[in-house]
Amino acid sequence: MKALITGITGQDGSYLAEFLLDKGYEVAGVVRRSSTEKFERIEGIRDKVTILQADLHDLTSLLDAVRDFQPTEFYNLAAQSFVPTSWSQPVLTGDFTGLGVTRALDAVRQVNPKIRFYQASSSEMFGKVQEIPQKEDTPFYPRSPYGVAKVYGHWITVNYRESYDLFAASGILFNHESPRRGLEFVTRKITNTVAKIKLGMADELRLGNLDARRDWGFAGDYVKAMWAMLQADTPDDYVIATGETHSVREFCEKAFGHVDLDWEKYVVIDEKFYRPAEVDQLIGDPSKAKKALGWEPEVSFQGLVEMMVDADLEALRRQR
Repeated sequence: MKALITGITGQDGSYLAEFLLDKGYEVAGVVRRSSTEKFERIEGIRDKVTILQADLHDLTSLLDAVRDFQPTEFYNLAAQSFVPTSWSQPVLTGDFTGLGVTRALDAVRQVNPKIRFYQASSSEMFGKVQEIPQKEDTPFYPRSPYGVAKVYGHWITVNYRESYDLFAASGILFNHESPRRGLEFVTRKITNTVAKIKLGMADELRLGNLDARRDWGFAGDYVKAMWAMLQADTPDDYVIATGETHSVREFCEKAFGHVDLDWEKYVVIDEKFYRPAEVDQLIGDPSKAKKALGWEPEVSFQGLVEMMVDADLEALRRQR
């Protein structure tokens, strides 16, 4: 088996690459041409994967990558994935996160329609939620340019599946975190700042809406679901979530509590971190994935928070 992964240097891509290598796959990762290479997340497997230069903005480069590597599975994880940036760069987000999916699908269609294709959809597509919990047939109501772009990517995947008989599946993944999460994301911002405060390197944590609620899981668990979708007999779409919801405030309580600190002494509310249109509550119903794929989340919310705080403490101590 051969897997081609866009976004291999990101959080999900690095966990997926490790998982597939352990299963005996030959793995290639698509990376954009850059003057500075950033391979920190895949440093431990860098010599085990093939790196191909291509770009979701450029169909020709994707065609070349698929022809050269001849994958049996294509995992499209690359995107402009930071929601706040999607307001300052809405056109780029639409082109990369939305139209980029079309280019990836068309590369598969043109080179080898037998390739099994995975699209990384997002719980942000639900936005202003129409029902609780959210399921595969819950209507979408995105509340950011990122969410809108993800809706396009999701429906074009369905369209190619039905129009060209591609094995194209979408995972509607709810928030999934890890020590490899970027520092700009609120969960990692919290755990990294908690570690800095504990070590005397910072004295406050500035956040926006503490009442926003998310269904948070562990990225290492969620990549297993991606793989399981492409092993199924027929392609379909699946919500991947824990079925639990927690607030940003709860995340702070757990993170500070893990190092014996009172979060209320350090957290400062800053209006500049509020979104123009807030997504108040996301909670997924993963029952379809559990039944059809046999998938179960393994890391608890508490375990996730503690894992991230411990990893940030260790990393900061090494830097001192």
